[in-house]
Amino acid sequence: MRILLIEDNAELARSVLDRLALDGHAVDHAATLAGADDCLAGAAYDLILLDITLPDGDGRAFLARQRARGADTPVIVMTARSAVSDRVGTLDLGADDYVTKPFDFAELEARVRAVLRRRGGAAANLRRYGDLEFDPLGASVTVAGEVRELRSRELRLFEVFLSAPGRVLSKDQLNDRLFSYAETVSDNAIEVYVARLRKKLAGSTARIETVHGLGYRLTGG
Repeated sequence: MRILLIEDNAELARSVLDRLALDGHAVDHAATLAGADDCLAGAAYDLILLDITLPDGDGRAFLARQRARGADTPVIVMTARSAVSDRVGTLDLGADDYVTKPFDFAELEARVRAVLRRRGGAAANLRRYGDLEFDPLGASVTVAGEVRELRSRELRLFEVFLSAPGRVLSKDQLNDRLFSYAETVSDNAIEVYVARLRKKLAGSTARIETVHGLGYRLTGG
């Protein structure tokens, strides 16, 4: 999934970026609200991680503006403010979750998974398509009951297809979901990852079809 991190503490930002990248997420970083606006103007995000105190403004005002304009991208607020009134006020502004600094990275990852799962309409842990079964918490995929081991980027690509079965996704759309601005991506990167994913899903009734000139889609569910 593609995530926007809005955080002005460079050391914390780097730690969060590195940790989420290990999970296969594409993460863009903005140290200011102005930088965040630039990122949002150029890409669609599955989740925003938002600090409250930023050099050019208050993250809560940014959140309020996003919700006022109808943007429904999930937001997890990260802040050192721990008072109940601060948490309640931020949630009332439209935040989807709240984590207090300093936080354990395992907790942040769990909250990210939970918010993305709710975003996908999957309150339950397991998601199914045909004979495929996906466990977001366990990061495992089974084909007709057989566990298949997917690497982090393959797993994220599988999630993208599973979130829109039957829908044709272009290479540009898949690039946007898998890679951040900071990553150098080869022209055939998506072809390579699609080919790897097809091998991992071999034997399934579901398949990733190539729609010539348009992109790829998950079918057979």
